[in-house]
Amino acid sequence: MMNKFMTGLLSLVVVLISTATATATAQAAQVEVKWTNPDKYSDIDAGQEHRQHFKDRTFKAFEEHFAKMAEALPEQQKLVFDITNLDLAGDVNFGGTKRIRIIKDIFFPSIEFSYQLLNADNTVVKSAEVSLKDMGFLMHNSFRYRNKSLSYEKDMLDDWFRKTFENEMVK
Repeated sequence: MMNKFMTGLLSLVVVLISTATATATAQAAQVEVKWTNPDKYSDIDAGQEHRQHFKDRTFKAFEEHFAKMAEALPEQQKLVFDITNLDLAGDVNFGGTKRIRIIKDIFFPSIEFSYQLLNADNTVVKSAEVSLKDMGFLMHNSFRYRNKSLSYEKDMLDDWFRKTFENEMVK
């Protein structure tokens, strides 16, 4: 009797969580990301990792972050990015016998892209070409992405997103 009750309760919890997750993602703007000429980007060096695997993993992480930011925009909108240059925080150098990314203030993150925010009928709400850089990235006190991949770049993009779309965000 108790096992049936617990199984039923667990099933209800799973359904509720699934419904809440589906609702949350259904209310987000769509995101489309294009990576233009990534072989010419300033710095997407992998260090010890295989270059293509690192690039794929990095692009996927950025795409997931763009989608997360777009959750603040109305669901009927679409945010389109065209990334034209990327320079990750730090620089890859030899550290003993291994190539590692060294983080110093002179190796600040930057990203160049254009974006369009589109309504459901594909009319442009907002668009621009953007060149972001954060020369003071080591002086920020943000712990949101501490110990996470691409933390400096994500902080920089979050700041830009808040300032750029403050009037379009769903309250």
